[in-house]
Amino acid sequence: MSEKKAIRVAYGEALAALGETNDKIVALDADLSHSTMTYKFADKFPDRFFNAGIAEANMVDMAVGLASMGYIPFVSTFAIFGTGRAYDQVRNGCAYGNFNVKFAMSHAGVTLGEDGGSHQAIEDICLMRVIPRMTVIVPCDANEAARAVKAMVDADGPMYLRMARMPSPVLDMDMPFTIGKANVLREGTDAVIFACGILVDAALHAAEALKEEGIDAAVVNVHTIKPLDEETIIAYARKCRKVVTAEEHSVIGGLGDAVASALLGKGDFRFKKIGVQDRFGQSGKPFDLLTEYGLTAKDIAEAVRGL
Repeated sequence: MSEKKAIRVAYGEALAALGETNDKIVALDADLSHSTMTYKFADKFPDRFFNAGIAEANMVDMAVGLASMGYIPFVSTFAIFGTGRAYDQVRNGCAYGNFNVKFAMSHAGVTLGEDGGSHQAIEDICLMRVIPRMTVIVPCDANEAARAVKAMVDADGPMYLRMARMPSPVLDMDMPFTIGKANVLREGTDAVIFACGILVDAALHAAEALKEEGIDAAVVNVHTIKPLDEETIIAYARKCRKVVTAEEHSVIGGLGDAVASALLGKGDFRFKKIGVQDRFGQSGKPFDLLTEYGLTAKDIAEAVRGL
């Protein structure tokens, strides 16, 4: 591993850079631009930036209007507000009409930290993946986030990009990014760990620890939860037979359930989901919360051992 960089910072930088070559990109924010990093775009292109204030539902409808005029709007706020408070507008105003709106939401998961359970979105992947036509992307690091933003601009239709708040390791490996195509980061035959977001790094550390015990674990970065790369998931599950999923999200409706659905009827597997076990978040330091909710490399490794 090399440097640490927040995924949301990479998003702000990528959006500002792409705005220089594509004048159809516009950005909207709900009075949180210095947290979501859209201020970087606003500083460069003030005429293409719209602060909707603390009115997330209005902001989504504004974005739909801009999309109907041929623009590519990126809508940003905290994940809890963008996917929860404005859910009706995201579903009925945007996805139902298949408008080309990109939802880039930060501060997802329990690593938001001290703001506590009221602000920690642990159900947002579930809410977004159940909406027809919605693409759901959870990048594992800053580099992947930048590539994801470029791919979102090039693709059509409503999309959700989920981002964490805290700085996280930038993975020292070359990873291509294609929407809907998982990246195999480590080969293995004894077990496979399917992970997304910042828990990809934890999964790699878990695999290293397991290697010292003679357990050969594959690690697959499932950066796109929808559409899901079922071909890769089924292939590695059949090869390894023992499956662990890891996500900074509820075990209900997220990556774990998506993988389980893909594997249903496809073979005989032993399966364990690492995630938030049907609890709300709480205030605390990010690492302490990862430990409290069983979302560390140690927890992932223990799940593999248990299988």
